Amino acid sequence: MGIQATLKQEQIIFGNAKFMQSQAVLIEHVETQAKKMMTLGHTPLYLAKGSKLLGVISVADPVKPDAAATVKHLQKMGLQVRMLTGDNHKTAEAVAKQVGITEVLADVLPENKAEAIIKLQQQHEVVAMVGDGINDAPALAQADVGFAIGAGADIAIESADITIISNSIVGVVNAILISKATMRNIKQNLFGAFIYNSVGIPVAAGVLYPLIGVLLNPMIAGAAMAASSLTVVSNANRLRLFKIKEQVK
Repeated sequence: MGIQATLKQEQIIFGNAKFMQSQAVLIEHVETQAKKMMTLGHTPLYLAKGSKLLGVISVADPVKPDAAATVKHLQKMGLQVRMLTGDNHKTAEAVAKQVGITEVLADVLPENKAEAIIKLQQQHEVVAMVGDGINDAPALAQADVGFAIGAGADIAIESADITIISNSIVGVVNAILISKATMRNIKQNLFGAFIYNSVGIPVAAGVLYPLIGVLLNPMIAGAAMAASSLTVVSNANRLRLFKIKEQVK
């Protein structure tokens, strides 16, 4: 919520509105300026000496150029996109509006972000969390899949399962598409191996011998096993040629 220090035996306080209220600092007389800041997607921060307010400034994280397109693309893929932020509600809603997010949870402390993830998981949701800051680390660790932005804090990267090397969140879409292609390939390989074995093993065991007098020649059995392995390896190797066809615009 903020920081507090002692300078020449006087308390210097710097932080958000909740922090000011907890320190009995009156900020109502600058409320108009603060609201203007919030509507621009900025977060107002207050500076006080003791209980006297000295001023208010605004800080803002610029919205990434590809954020809105990425959110739209994720939604087209059938994913629900939510915003979890420590910013106040007005600032969060202003930013969410810019990028096309309708579900916003604001004024969230780091531990509350993790709790929000847990609540979704208790509703049997599979949750992916994208973050880059120290405050995101608990939620990144709690999520089923944590995506850390490579330019973010080290602890966020350590807590996540996947690190997007570039500073672009389009990497989240790309990672999901690659993941789907990989799982599709695995299922194809399992199916292929199952077909080879479900046909080859009964024949090798002599199930057809009483009916039509056919036994599986060991050489043919060996060739079939080699063909099975070759099929699986060749199919898996196709992933090298996988290219992301969907463009985030």
